[in-house]
Amino acid sequence: MYQYLDRKLFKEAYQIACLGVTDTDWRELAMEALEGLDFETAKKAFIRVQDLRYLELISSIEDFLGSGDPKETKMLITKQADWARNIKEPKAAVEMYISAGEHVKAIEICGDHGWVDMLIDIARKLDKAEREPLLLCATYLKKLDSPGYAAETYLKMGDLKSLVQLHVETQRWDEAFALGEKHPEFKDDIYMPYAQWLAENDRFEEAQKAFHKAGRQREAVQVLEQLTNNAVAESRFNDAAYYYWMLSMQCLDIAQDPAQKDTMLGKFYHFQRLAELYHGYHAIHRHTEDPFSVHRPETLFNISRFLLHSLPKDTPSGISKVKILFTLAKQSKALGAYRLARHAYDKLRGLYIPARFQKSIELGTLTIRAKPFHDSEELVPLCYRCSTNNPLLNNLGNVCINCRQPFIFSASSYDVLHLVEFYLEEGITDEEAISLIDLEVLRPKRDDRQLEIANNSSQILRLVETKDSIGDEDPFTAKLSFEQGGSEFVPVVVSRLVLRSMSRRDVLIKRWPPPLRWQYFRSLLPDASITMCPSCFQMFHSEDYELLVLQHGCCPYCRRCKDDPGP
Repeated sequence: MYQYLDRKLFKEAYQIACLGVTDTDWRELAMEALEGLDFETAKKAFIRVQDLRYLELISSIEDFLGSGDPKETKMLITKQADWARNIKEPKAAVEMYISAGEHVKAIEICGDHGWVDMLIDIARKLDKAEREPLLLCATYLKKLDSPGYAAETYLKMGDLKSLVQLHVETQRWDEAFALGEKHPEFKDDIYMPYAQWLAENDRFEEAQKAFHKAGRQREAVQVLEQLTNNAVAESRFNDAAYYYWMLSMQCLDIAQDPAQKDTMLGKFYHFQRLAELYHGYHAIHRHTEDPFSVHRPETLFNISRFLLHSLPKDTPSGISKVKILFTLAKQSKALGAYRLARHAYDKLRGLYIPARFQKSIELGTLTIRAKPFHDSEELVPLCYRCSTNNPLLNNLGNVCINCRQPFIFSASSYDVLHLVEFYLEEGITDEEAISLIDLEVLRPKRDDRQLEIANNSSQILRLVETKDSIGDEDPFTAKLSFEQGGSEFVPVVVSRLVLRSMSRRDVLIKRWPPPLRWQYFRSLLPDASITMCPSCFQMFHSEDYELLVLQHGCCPYCRRCKDDPGP
């Protein structure tokens, strides 16, 4: 009987008691049944022990419940639930509170005892207008590490802000992003905490992108600057170049604000230049630090020349002039540029030389004196605008000594590319220029055309001399002319007629976002293919670029994967 009582099975306990139990057992059964609101069983048990007082109480309770007053009924059930709670019968108390409509008290008991299933069951049965108990349910579910049930409850309430906060606090970022896509007003509430979480977990690159997406430009720039400084301090110059490129693009994005345009564009050009310097210097640093070099001597020679002509007066942090000149001297000597090697060794004499380079530099300084005092003509860079051979040591920097046309370098081999930048005449928009180039006029070269005449008895092949109606001369080539000996750079400016004469496959366009204008480049050797990355707009020989993408899976400069969308 007592086993049935423990399980609140009062009718079964009564059947067992009928087999023969003591008056004390009958009274225990009667009290348990009364407390469990099984009045019928309690009445039968009290009749057995002839307890009239309790029989009168049960009769009064039944008359009270039968009166039909819902307030009275609720009050009675609530008091019964309070009593069950006091005697440590929480589950019975929960059921009674729910019956009485006291959902908040039922939820508190379930939450304190960690009954997740009962909490979500209550939440599902509640009407969405009952915000207080639903909110309490969600709070307990979140505390009990059941974010899925808590999210379900917030969604039922329509409390999207709390739902976003839940996803953020529990780091359920995918759900938060999905919600942010549908409700952009919560973008800051999602991406700011996400960026901070990434930064705390040393995922700084992702943190920067998250700050940027949240519209927090200042924080995004701060993260990038910290990343850049760390990369330079740790001699990770390829990473430093990448971060400087990202910084430049961040500044370009901010420059769309007219109030910050001039300042941000200045920073954009500065960071672009630093990115180019660190990208090239990475190869020099690795060559002087590693026992084996992955770069060809010609590439190291080109990089060191590029850096020597590009470095500003105040050398950027982490870049060593000694390593640049040492590499230049070593590779110049190996490739036959003895005059340039002498210059590099002379420059090194005026710098502080680390002990590990001292012996090698002293030996090189002595042995270079036995070499001829000239440079190999094969190494001399050619200007593709004016066909001038430029000296390996150029006091003007990376421009032609004759026409002042800036050289355009490959971002991998650092040799001069056969490209000439040109500008549009006043009044020609980028869109019009593209349409004119796409409408190129076929310009057949002067040649002998074959004309075949057939009759009934024979076929006659006749060679007919033709002449191009536009003329044999390429209109763009004519624009390359300039006044010899001028000290000022005269850019190539093209008209609509010249644009129409160009072939689309010979033109490369850097499609910068506003407020920058697009840049146009014409290839003067169409058979030698050049590839431009659509993200960072760096130029490469096509074979080099394809090999680098195969090796790294992305552009070596901006790390844009092949299938990623451009800027």
